Amino acid sequence: MKVEQISIFIENKSGRLAEITRILGEAEINIRALSLADTSDFGILRLIVNDGAKATTVLKEAGFTVSKTEVVAVEVPDRPGGLSAILQTLDRETINVEYMYAFVERCGGNAVIIFRFDETDKAIAALEAHNFSMLEGSRLYNM
Repeated sequence: MKVEQISIFIENKSGRLAEITRILGEAEINIRALSLADTSDFGILRLIVNDGAKATTVLKEAGFTVSKTEVVAVEVPDRPGGLSAILQTLDRETINVEYMYAFVERCGGNAVIIFRFDETDKAIAALEAHNFSMLEGSRLYNM
């Protein structure tokens, strides 16, 4: 149930994000989900793409620092309290959410949220035990 995410460290200056998306586009890599966090000096662009290995290669060849991380894609009921139910389950199991971001495409009647946990395997077990649905990487990469 783990999904591969790539993180790119980028200088916080004009044009760097455009350069990354150009490189990925020219390599025919499709971005499925993204998150951008920044400070005054640098940013971290987190991406889920259809071909993580190829994306890592082309970005490293272009001089970017790239790392891989395992995250979990959870289907969240698209209704008030849908996310809350998941977060309460995780809280009861003392699992910390390091960060999360929404996946803009819909999956049936649900939204999809990408989670990074401090204890990924424990989080997956807790979510499965409470019947929350998670997406396989292959399904997410090809949406």
